[in-house]
Amino acid sequence: MTFNHLKSVLTVLLSVFFPISSVLADYTTFTINSPSDSLPLSVLLSSPDDGVEVKGVVQIVHGMCEYKERYLPFVSYLNDNGYIVVIHDHRGHGASVRSSEDLGYFYDGGYVAMIEDARFVGETIQSRYSQLPFFLIGHSMGSMVVRGYAKRYDDVLDGLVVCGSPSYNPASGIGRSLAKSVMNKEGEKVRPERIQKMSFGSFNKKFKDAESPNAWICSDPEVVENYDADPLCNYVFTANGFYNLFGLMQDAYDKDGWKMANPHLPVFFIAGEDDPCIVSPKKFSRSMNRMTQVGYLHVDGRLYPDMRHEILNEIGKEQVWSDVLDFFNTLIPAR
Repeated sequence: MTFNHLKSVLTVLLSVFFPISSVLADYTTFTINSPSDSLPLSVLLSSPDDGVEVKGVVQIVHGMCEYKERYLPFVSYLNDNGYIVVIHDHRGHGASVRSSEDLGYFYDGGYVAMIEDARFVGETIQSRYSQLPFFLIGHSMGSMVVRGYAKRYDDVLDGLVVCGSPSYNPASGIGRSLAKSVMNKEGEKVRPERIQKMSFGSFNKKFKDAESPNAWICSDPEVVENYDADPLCNYVFTANGFYNLFGLMQDAYDKDGWKMANPHLPVFFIAGEDDPCIVSPKKFSRSMNRMTQVGYLHVDGRLYPDMRHEILNEIGKEQVWSDVLDFFNTLIPAR
């Protein structure tokens, strides 16, 4: 599959899964080059309709094995409620690849470049709207990216939402060593099924009637069916991708190296109670506590009963959207 073919596939998928005319009337996509290695990054920017009071800017940072357009319904909701929204495809995801074979590949810059890409996108948008409050929300793998972002640049943030966060896995160091070994023996772009199974093989355990290996992402069958059918979602990370994924987890949970220029930054953790990524409510609390331990003074959280991993797409997602909106709204300065 050529890169142009990949873009054509993306267009078709969007028309099937997300009838854009019914979700967003107007948005802009553009490309900027990563400051780390000049990789072209595909960015989507969407603003409220004329006549809607603009309250702030929200940057969304997506998860593993997905892409920015999957967030269009949530983007539309935020637009309708007064927020400019920006979201980009991570390196090795969506349209931010040099070749379709690079899905799940982080290039030479690795996870640090992924964090710096997110900051560069945020900085680009903040330069246009410097007078507005700036909020950051990251889902799943993106929840670790946004903590790496806050670790280095919390002084530019007015609020942080950590969504569907994978709880810390003490075996991440072993996983990283294993991925490195595979890279050395078989190459960076090999797709190691053994690491995939080790990482995600048990995620469907509690869902006895699961017909899809991805049933753990959502209780809505349509969301899962669309994910299964989507080549921009349903693939195995490269060895390089797994190596950097485990490194990203270590970086997010490491108590050292936090800039801590903004200890009063409000942080809101959200997740589904049935999300295997959080492992358990106790470990979810530990993830929150880690942010308190590094020095943040206003860390709160909420678990949603009967929801799985993608709570922004879940049955009952409207409550999650409303809670996120309320979090942002409470941080808007009085006028």
